[in-house]
Amino acid sequence: MGSGLLNIRKLLTIVLSITLYTVGYSQVTGIYQKGITAEEGLKVIGALNPYTYGGLGFDNRYEGIKGSPRLSDTLLPSLLLIKGQEKYIQLQADLDLVRNTLIYLHPRTGKLFVVTVDRIEEIIISKDGNNMVFRTTYGKAFEKEMEEQKFFQVLKDGPFQFIRMPVRIFVEADFKRAYSADRRYDEYQTANRYYLAGPDHVFHQIQLNRKSVLKVFPEKKKIIEAEPDEKTFPDKEAMILSILDKF
Repeated sequence: MGSGLLNIRKLLTIVLSITLYTVGYSQVTGIYQKGITAEEGLKVIGALNPYTYGGLGFDNRYEGIKGSPRLSDTLLPSLLLIKGQEKYIQLQADLDLVRNTLIYLHPRTGKLFVVTVDRIEEIIISKDGNNMVFRTTYGKAFEKEMEEQKFFQVLKDGPFQFIRMPVRIFVEADFKRAYSADRRYDEYQTANRYYLAGPDHVFHQIQLNRKSVLKVFPEKKKIIEAEPDEKTFPDKEAMILSILDKF
């Protein structure tokens, strides 16, 4: 009698667990079956990854972190195109340039999630009335091979492509050693890199000057040297664009 009652209790426990799991799963997946356009588009991303920071050790002298690993450090209206898809997804998003991920605000839950760089075809971020187009280094040939996939901003498209690769360099605090720099904060420093796609369809890293452009396009020497003096261009990016427009 006791053994039979025990078996019945076990059976009821199993049934109850299955019922609760089914109800919970239905509640979670339900928001993706209906709702606004962004939610429908997010289906193609697959598994959602939460966006979290790792912990840091505590020291009374430590002053925290300066700068940010993110492009804008705020979420901006964006259009995301996932590889293999034809339609853009409307999101509030930003780029994490250290983790090489897109951070976006889920339209229903209000939580932050990420999409890894390898899933992304293109991102268009709107800021101050301008649209910034970002793509990834996946499948692109660089003079110096990239160790990992990264985002880059397209400054000029077409056969003479000119790109800016925004980079964040992490500099650790240094105040614990006997002869330290007494820098009591970690810091993300900005270091933009610029590349030109040459006649060989390979991206060559350049400095923002005529000499660098000439190295990539020696056959365009007359055009490059005919440009006004570099000192007349306070905006060096604009100078490179002006040269390329004459090719």
